[in-house]
Amino acid sequence: MEKRITEQPSHYDHLETMSIEQLTAAINQENKSVPTAIDRALPQINVLIAAILQRLQAGGRLFYCGCGTGGRLATLDTIEVQNTYGTDGSQIRAVFPGGIGALTQTRESREDDLTDGWQQLVSCHITEQDIVLGFSASGTTPFVLATLKACRARNIATACVVNNPDSPIAAVSDHVVEVVTGPEFVTGSTRMKGGTSQKLILDMVSTTLMIRLGRVEGNKMVNVKLMNAKLIDRAARIYMERHPDENDYQSVVEKLKKSGSIKAAEEGRASLGPSKGGENELKALL
Repeated sequence: MEKRITEQPSHYDHLETMSIEQLTAAINQENKSVPTAIDRALPQINVLIAAILQRLQAGGRLFYCGCGTGGRLATLDTIEVQNTYGTDGSQIRAVFPGGIGALTQTRESREDDLTDGWQQLVSCHITEQDIVLGFSASGTTPFVLATLKACRARNIATACVVNNPDSPIAAVSDHVVEVVTGPEFVTGSTRMKGGTSQKLILDMVSTTLMIRLGRVEGNKMVNVKLMNAKLIDRAARIYMERHPDENDYQSVVEKLKKSGSIKAAEEGRASLGPSKGGENELKALL
């Protein structure tokens, strides 16, 4: 354990004697080191994303595998990707100890389960087209390690994001991202810098994948799910910006609600040919 950087003593001590101001300043100072650690790992991250993208484009799937903070963040990412980019949830999925239904439970002993992860993947009919990405701050989490081992034994591509160098999980991964964030502010509490690095990398991986898969145009979420008033309003403003000839806000809102997304509304517009506004402009020019 002493070899795990994430388990080494904090650079700070006597935390209970520190003021609120001292604590927040020190935590923030530690957090500043996370982007620097990720910057050093960018070449590894780029290779990983390219490998995942190749499989998704060929019809494969990405499975996240993690426990604790990493597993919960990964599961959150699968949900947010569906909402932000209008996917159906089948392309990027998550494996969590006890299943996704156990996400809010605090039974961290399930991290030691050596069969549950693979059994969940089997129930999802995993194939050699897919890739499994494990998250583990320590690089030793039994649930993740056993799942990746089972995948590798069956020629399924494996990858990992870990916060310690030369870990057992890295040894069974085809693609390794090592983000060495150092000792935690509270010794061993990897929900802090370790978790922060995992969240940033998840954002980076899934956002890049969605862009490369055509779910973004320009810099706009043209496939966002219209789930509430805020998103409907955002979609209407984006649509009107992209199509200035349609400037009746309420009619655009109704069109989007009927279509389900900006992109679907635009495809419907294209199938109908030039808009009435466009026809009038053409007549004026003639």
